[in-house]
Amino acid sequence: MVNTDCMARSIWTGAISFGLVTVPVKLYSAVNRKTVRFHQLSGTTGVRIAQKRVDPSTGDEVPYEDIVKGYELTPDRYVVIEPGELETLEPKKTKTIEIEDFVELSDIDPIFYDHPYYLAPAAGGAKPYRLLLEAMRETGRVAIARVVIRSKEQLVALRPMGDDVLGMSTMLFADEVVEPEKIDELMAAADVETTDRELDIAKQLVESLAGPFEPDKYHDTYRQDVLGLIERKAAGEEITVQPVEEEAEPVPDLMAALKASLDAVRDKDGDDNGDAPAKKAPAKKKAPAAKKKAAAKS
Repeated sequence: MVNTDCMARSIWTGAISFGLVTVPVKLYSAVNRKTVRFHQLSGTTGVRIAQKRVDPSTGDEVPYEDIVKGYELTPDRYVVIEPGELETLEPKKTKTIEIEDFVELSDIDPIFYDHPYYLAPAAGGAKPYRLLLEAMRETGRVAIARVVIRSKEQLVALRPMGDDVLGMSTMLFADEVVEPEKIDELMAAADVETTDRELDIAKQLVESLAGPFEPDKYHDTYRQDVLGLIERKAAGEEITVQPVEEEAEPVPDLMAALKASLDAVRDKDGDDNGDAPAKKAPAKKKAPAAKKKAAAKS
């Protein structure tokens, strides 16, 4: 019997539009975030706290139907917006992912990516889906498009992921990205000069740690520790919290730190001749179709 609890469910159905071609598709989230969630409880009774909307000027709870939206101009002055007024500004609800441009993948800074999704062909969409996927893969292009999801217009990027999957990522608009020039410390660091010797050792250190990206190698150790703590407390174990004293660490000499780091990596890899070891790439596993192209792009 198939465990339907594990089956992915589409969250949106529509079509990709480019030129006069229409590709019926379904949208699936590409991530399942593993966050440990807590509820707020009363420390006295252990009962979960109820969140109430209260008017602080009267102390009375405000019914949901009496709540309106207000945009703050000053701490005591708001512009009240009625629900109907916002509805007149909502983007036209369509079921189309409208492609506007095809660009090079390398032209998109990863900072613009927000949330990843998978696009799957819907009924009657298998052939145009395959055609678009192969055309984008052969030309090395990414599609930039707009789509309305949950009454909000999204800028999105569509790209091939392996041989069989089209991925879609919602994107930030340019004015949502903070410009590095607005961060004083970054501007100050831009004026710092390094020596050729420092750069040479830093490059050796980078190369000594270089290797293929293996996603399964990295784990959320904090989440694992939190779940372990929960299990121990649920089993009745008493947890004693030890105070941690923070000690100010001296700022190390940069060159000494680089050399010590490089020596530590060499010792770990068993290098006896003093040269940075050439790391052997691990034997390649046969990747799922959805990951082959991603590996090739990286």
